[in-house]
Amino acid sequence: LSSLGLVAAAPLIALGALAVWIEDRGPVFFSQTRIGKNHRPFRLVKLRTMRPTGPGGDLYTRPGDARITRVGRLLRSTRMDEFPQLWNVLRGQMSLIGPRAEWDRLVETYTRDIPCYHFRHLVKPGITGWAQVNYPYGANLEDTRRKLEYDLYYIRHFSFVLDATIVLKTIHIMLFGKGR
Repeated sequence: LSSLGLVAAAPLIALGALAVWIEDRGPVFFSQTRIGKNHRPFRLVKLRTMRPTGPGGDLYTRPGDARITRVGRLLRSTRMDEFPQLWNVLRGQMSLIGPRAEWDRLVETYTRDIPCYHFRHLVKPGITGWAQVNYPYGANLEDTRRKLEYDLYYIRHFSFVLDATIVLKTIHIMLFGKGR
């Protein structure tokens, strides 16, 4: 499915990449170390939606964040910035559906401060998931605790029907620009 998805999304990825490059002539892709199944790190790839920042920048994206470019706002609202992650799925690092792959810098804190956080690493992270379609973007430790409840629900109740529900909710979010 990821191969077919990459072929189908290739024109959209190319258009998004061109728009990112035209806006500020910077790199079109963003990669970051994320934590996957069994706590294995991997490099996640996305279309770049933010201006590069120096060390010490905010760990979370905030509403109205000045780092997000104009093109980036569109890519985020339609979730087109996530399409290159199909490459991570093809490489076996991710799944189409599962808990969000979190940044390694944040996982250290979450594992230390949130009981049971490590259980979400029993499955591959996904491009979309139960927490992503049911809870707004998390921007602090409390949001992460709440999203973990959704992730653990997904892991416990994994089924074809639940996956189909997630896919339909994801399509709705993409079509109606409800991403952030």
